[in-house]
Amino acid sequence: MKGILLARIRELIRNPFTFLLFTGMSIVFAWVTSSLNVGEEGGGLPVPVHAEEGASNYQHSLEQQEAFQFYEVDKETLEKELREGEADTGVILSEDRFDILVGVESPNTGLIQQTVQEVYTTDIQEALIGEAAEAEGMEADQAVSTYQEAVSEGTFDLSVNSFAGEESWQYDDNVHRVGGFALFFAIYTIAYGVVKILTEKRMGVWDRMILSPIKKSEMYIANLLYSFIEGYLQLIIIFSFFYFWRGITFNDRMIEILLMLIPYVLAIVAMSILITALVKNVEQFNAAISIITVSLAMIGGAFWPLEIVSNPVLLFLADLNPIKYGLDIIQGAAVYGYSFTELLQPISILTLMTVLFTGLGIHLMERRHI
Repeated sequence: MKGILLARIRELIRNPFTFLLFTGMSIVFAWVTSSLNVGEEGGGLPVPVHAEEGASNYQHSLEQQEAFQFYEVDKETLEKELREGEADTGVILSEDRFDILVGVESPNTGLIQQTVQEVYTTDIQEALIGEAAEAEGMEADQAVSTYQEAVSEGTFDLSVNSFAGEESWQYDDNVHRVGGFALFFAIYTIAYGVVKILTEKRMGVWDRMILSPIKKSEMYIANLLYSFIEGYLQLIIIFSFFYFWRGITFNDRMIEILLMLIPYVLAIVAMSILITALVKNVEQFNAAISIITVSLAMIGGAFWPLEIVSNPVLLFLADLNPIKYGLDIIQGAAVYGYSFTELLQPISILTLMTVLFTGLGIHLMERRHI
């Protein structure tokens, strides 16, 4: 077993092109997309806003938001920026309504609309509270001030009982981009390591090794362990790059996140075994892995947060997706500050996937004599 593992490692050292390609693509994609979402003053995604008469108070409230960098422009400039692609989404504020203008379809559109709607809702609530206070002979400003203090302090003490608890949604675009692309490209790296089993079996290499003292179980373990090491090393490099060179701290829990991602890497290794067992040749594998990987990334939330998805079918498919649980671990630790105990749910599901996929994949391989 050691000989096979060392041979795989020496092969990687002699020809690291595939490994470096997927690692570099993950870094570049995460770097570029996260850079596009950082405003000139570091205030988040820049969003042009045109405030019509009577809507200046809404504009001031939006400028205080941290998730996006709302900046004032006239209507002609807003339309020009959308038309020329300088901005994806723009907002027109009126006294009693707002309009979202979309230049390019983006997952941020829903988040922007939600942010603007919250500002309008808050203003309407405060106006109604002021009117009700005046009707009761109270001072409107005092009633509104009391309401704002109550909202800031919180009326109830909430406790989270599970990973998917009642906590409000929080979003860190940099963490999501890095984690999403890292998990996405790791699938390719791992899968192309596992498919070497299929190649060697077709070439008769395994038949010759079976005649040696080595056991077939050791041959499987050595090849799968190598694929795990290669995929996990890629995740370490990507996270370390953004931690040391981009200053993304991951809530100072990068080592914990990497350790908790071990079940994700194992699940992808197991999934690759199953895919390899279902195809007949490398050409079919290349087609299958491309379709499956992109589909998993899109459904699992690697490219956009699942919180903006409302389709029940897509959400159900996401629950069957290892990428979703890998992102749950990353965001749970880096954004929400969850402990290991609170992240046991996604870790356990990934472990279950590993057992099921591995058992089914090896069974099909041996049954079909691949």
